[in-house]
Amino acid sequence: MALTAFDTALLPREQRFDWWRQAVGQGVAPVHISSDFASDFVGSVGSLDLGRLQLTRMSFPALRSQRTPELIRRADPETYELTLILGGSMGVSQGRHTTRLAAGDITLWTSSRPYSGEAVSGPVTGASRALILHLPRALVPLPEARVDALLAHGLPARAGLGKVLADFLGSLMAEAAVLDGRSRARLGDTGLDLAAGFLAHRLDAQELLPPEARHELLPARIDVFVRDNLADPALTPGAIAARHHISVRLLLVLSTWPAPVRHDHTAPAREPRMPVRSK
Repeated sequence: MALTAFDTALLPREQRFDWWRQAVGQGVAPVHISSDFASDFVGSVGSLDLGRLQLTRMSFPALRSQRTPELIRRADPETYELTLILGGSMGVSQGRHTTRLAAGDITLWTSSRPYSGEAVSGPVTGASRALILHLPRALVPLPEARVDALLAHGLPARAGLGKVLADFLGSLMAEAAVLDGRSRARLGDTGLDLAAGFLAHRLDAQELLPPEARHELLPARIDVFVRDNLADPALTPGAIAARHHISVRLLLVLSTWPAPVRHDHTAPAREPRMPVRSK
């Protein structure tokens, strides 16, 4: 099944919180969870199989979570949990870092180290909502020591590669019902490339990505560059190609533009349509 989803509202009130704790422990990693809303816990969770990756959607009220050394010894999926905040306010602490997050932020934590988290909900912020991309550490093509420097940091996803990644994850969930197994696996590989590219960009370490990952990221990088520079009168296909060290011919192969960005400085700017291509 492509997407499995469940809502605690389908259960008797006295069973809801225990079910939620078990679902999180099985779907993410074993954690201690407490909540002031345990007596009538309203939450939902959906999981999408993406081949080598998994994407989880969650909605829940205020709660506190903690992953201890004992729980890590008991079970460790050895993943990076790349979390996109969709609503509410959340905080996470791991190692020496603590950050507070709002909708539009991304954070990263690992199942292999102790961490604590807190979600805040209320009339203004609403329920906490998040998408979690489960990345096996062994598949992330970056040195762990470098990636670990990003743990429990707030990584904005409102522009640039962060927004490309956030939009991609949202579209996966939105289209989950019509994706077959082969498509989900291909899109999972694309998600891995985008996530690795986003992390490498935050580390200013794109050169550490393997050549095939850099190639897969090229359309997204071009898209971000064009969108960020649409007002520049010097934005031409030649300038875009030179900025990315490719030929104009390859640029046009990678793009799906209805027309060139600009042939000269007097032509009106056109926003390109350059979707990320799946494998």
